[in-house]
Amino acid sequence: MNIDAIKDLAKNMRIDILNMTSNANSGHPGGSLSSTDIVSVLYGSIMNYDSSNPKWEDRDRFILSKAHACPVLYAALAETGFFEKSELMTFRKLNSRLQGHAHIKTPGVEMSGGSLGQGLSFGVGVSLAAKIDKKNYKTYVLLGDGELNEGQIWEAIMSAKKYELDKLVAIVDRNGIQNDRFTHQVMDMSPIIDKWSAFGWETYSVDGHNTEDIENVFKSLNYENSNPKVIIADTVKGKGVSFMENNPDFHGKTADPTQLIEAINEINSK
Repeated sequence: MNIDAIKDLAKNMRIDILNMTSNANSGHPGGSLSSTDIVSVLYGSIMNYDSSNPKWEDRDRFILSKAHACPVLYAALAETGFFEKSELMTFRKLNSRLQGHAHIKTPGVEMSGGSLGQGLSFGVGVSLAAKIDKKNYKTYVLLGDGELNEGQIWEAIMSAKKYELDKLVAIVDRNGIQNDRFTHQVMDMSPIIDKWSAFGWETYSVDGHNTEDIENVFKSLNYENSNPKVIIADTVKGKGVSFMENNPDFHGKTADPTQLIEAINEINSK
């Protein structure tokens, strides 16, 4: 996709996120909206995949470590043809494939998530398997910044460097909010870039809502060395909906019917 098409994809995904969470009256719109531009670039421009064959052996892998933000992944998968968009309205319903945390019963989902902190370890295993099997696919892992509090993340960071997983790319959705408060109030992880760099990762930073810059940073990743890569993406929780932006209330709160209309109108006006 070109830049305009990727931006349209992101707009459609934001509307999907709002519709499915509001319809379910449950879910996490804020953290899904903060990562929408990142995920739209991955699925619209960067990743190699075949939506008609989700288990294609040579596909790039996308792992949603912050699995409670699965609406953003479901929206991307529906918009790119992994399943029909109408299925989004089954989100969090009994017997639906689209549950409140992403799981492998859903076409295009690589890892069953739930407890935070596990996705990067899973990504290390996936990337290590590619190296052993002499495969060239890349593994992308999307993390929350609050999730970096988990010790298992740092064990995975060390392991990735030890095994020289050059095709492993972590993306930190740095929206500054975890659960019901700001990250610096819980456990200040600053300076994030310096910490990843000290563990031997190649580090990049980007405005997580600038489509052109996001695409450019992915395309600039240096795969000629043995280092794993991390992109620290500065984002706004609830991006695109003014009353949700930077608002901890919308970690697990959805828009009511009146707010939903207001939010969709706001997104469509941009």
